[in-house]
Order: sequence, then C-alpha cells, then structure tokens
Amino acid sequence: MRSIWNGAISFGLVSIPIKLVNATESHSISFRQIHLADGGRIRYRKVCELDGEEVPGAEIGKGYEEADGSVIPITEEDLAQLPLATAKTIEIMSFVPAEEIDPLQMDAAYYLAANGATAAKPYTLLREALKRSRKVAIAKYALRGRERLGMLRVVDDVIAMHGLLWPDEIRVPEGVAPEAEVTVRDAELDLADALMATLGEVELASLHDDYRDAVEAMIAAKAGGAFEPAEATSEPAGGQVIDLMAALEKSVRAAKASRGEGGAQAGAGEGAEAAADADAESGGGAGAEVTPMRRRAAGRKTSAAPKAVGGKKSTAASAKKTAAAAKTTSKKRSTTAKSAPAKATATKSTATKSASGRTASGRSGSASVKSTASRSSSGKSAAAGSTSAASTKKAGTAAGARKAAATPRKRTSA
Repeated sequence: MRSIWNGAISFGLVSIPIKLVNATESHSISFRQIHLADGGRIRYRKVCELDGEEVPGAEIGKGYEEADGSVIPITEEDLAQLPLATAKTIEIMSFVPAEEIDPLQMDAAYYLAANGATAAKPYTLLREALKRSRKVAIAKYALRGRERLGMLRVVDDVIAMHGLLWPDEIRVPEGVAPEAEVTVRDAELDLADALMATLGEVELASLHDDYRDAVEAMIAAKAGGAFEPAEATSEPAGGQVIDLMAALEKSVRAAKASRGEGGAQAGAGEGAEAAADADAESGGGAGAEVTPMRRRAAGRKTSAAPKAVGGKKSTAASAKKTAAAAKTTSKKRSTTAKSAPAKATATKSTATKSASGRTASGRSGSASVKSTASRSSSGKSAAAGSTSAASTKKAGTAAGARKAAATPRKRTSA
C-alpha cells in the first residue's frame, strides 16, 4: 500500500519512524458529466474572473477572503513560518480508556507502518504496551495543512490511528429530540427487548452494498445492450396511524420466521394484525401518532343445525308398508292354491305358473325392502330390515305349500 505521509511517533523521548497508509477505501461508483446531445465530457476549467482566461495550476495560489469581499494572499512561505510542532510528528499526549471516546468524533482511519528496520523494536514496544494497558493513545498530528486530533489503538498486530474531530466541532443536538411528552409502557419495552433478542447479532463481514451491486449490474447490462429498466415501486409518503404493540408483535414473529423459529406461533394473532394493518393503510396525516387499537373479540360459536331425520323416518315407514303388502299377497296366494281342484291338469299347471311368478314377485319385493332397509342407518331401519326378513321367510313357506298342493297325485289302479 502506498503511504500518504511520512513522519514519526513521539512517545516521550522515544521516536518511532512510521509511514501513514489509508486504512479504508471507497467503493462508490463515480460518474462523469457528459453532454447529452453528443456524449462529450464536461470539464471544469479554472478561469480568472477578471480577464476570463484559463489559469494553469502553477499560477494558482491561496488567499483568505474577508467579510467585505477583499482577499488577503497567503503564500507557502507564510505557512511554513508558523510554529507547527506536529508538522512531521504524531505527538502522543495521553492514554485513556477507549470508552471515553465519543463515536461521533471518529473520522478517517489510517494504518501506521514501521519505517525501516530500526523502527521495528520501538513500534512493537508501543503496540504491546497498548495491548496490556487496554487503553488508546490520544495524539496530535498535522496533515494537509492543518493540525488534527487522533486516537491510536491496536488492530491485530498493527497500530491504527483514527482521526478525531475536535470537541468544538461536535454540534449540540438542540431541537432534535421529540418535544411532546411520550410515555412508554413496560409491555412495549418488553416487546422491544424480545425483538432485539430475536434479531440477535450479525457478522459485519457478511454485510455488503446491495445498491452498488445493482448499479454495476445495470452498467454491465447497458454495455451489452440488454438493459430493460424496471418500474420503480414507491410507498406512499406521509404519516401513518399505527398500533405500536401490534407492530412490535408482528416484527418479533417475522424475525422468528426468518430464522426458522416459532412456526406454529407465527400465525397467532393474525386477526389483530390484519386489523392494525388495515387501519395503518387507511390512516394518514401530517405526522405519525400512536393509537391504541381494540382487539377483535372472538366470534361466538354458532349452534349446530338439527339433524334432518324426516327422510329416514319416511324410509322406514315405506319399508314397513312394503313388508305388510308382501305378507298379504302371500296369504292370498296360499288360499288360492288350497282351493284349486286336484283333477284339472290345465288349471293345476296354470296355478303352478302363476304361483311361481307371484313367488318371484314376492322375492323381488322382499329384495327391494332389504335394499331400502340397508340404506337406513337408524335403529328403525334395522327393525324394518328384520321385519322384511320375516316376511320373506313366510312367503317362502307359503310357496312351498302351494307347490306341494299343485303336485298331481298318482292314481292307483283298481
């Protein structure tokens, strides 16, 4: 790495030659100004206001402008005569705990590298002293024409220096805090603590600039001629009326879901969240305000509709009527078979056929009764099924009697 400043660390009577190296670098993408008509570069030229001519760098000096607009020329010789003890020296003034340094004072960061073999021993001594004391060194140094304040600390095996702003360069935060009196409940603090615990910690090395990646991808696509701009989606501006408790609860569940925790609990309270979201989307105004929102009461359970049993009753009744009709038919058939003359062969055969057909009809009727009874799931349908079975049994007995009566008897010879 290229050094930007050479000097020495003044540690009491110990002098440590060092080189100053930038510890950070900017990865932001820079753009050139161009002429939209032809794409030509737009450059700024240094032009004198009096004669309107461009002035080269060798003819440009420094000057201080007074309040009345007059300019006082300042030369490099004038600046060199000023008593600046830290022009080439980082002068350590004291050692303090790192907690005493306000992060607001932090500025640019640099690495201090030992300059030469003779600097290795005192450099290592200072580094180990800082490690053991667990303190940082406060120092003064001069860079780019001005005296600055710095903080030295150990990073791995290297001494790093952070530029610090002077205490009078830190502005007092007047008028920044909310002026209205706001009361925060313990329940809200508990939810905030739960959200902080759920989010946990993050590996800073894993963070990167997503916007820069998108800009680089867009430049590459335009260079290849295949870039299609996407429609930008923007949320409506303005204040929103929110339910702070619902927002915290939703944030905790979302954080747990992103980490694969609380799968069954993630859907709890979605009704209240939906109400809060709906109110938040419809709300608006000059500024956001916290509004307590009522929870929706759970809906009452509706009583179950009474079971329809009329169809089953009618089915059982029709089964009983069918069984009774079959029983009556069987009795009639039995009477007809007994009254038929034994000697008339034609009448006997006809009666036999008729009885057979009627018997088949009776069996078919019994089968329909059985099928009707089997479709019923109630106790009455089962009773109808047993009645049908009894009717079928009686019909079979009657048919057997008719068959025996219709059979011709053999005549005995005299």
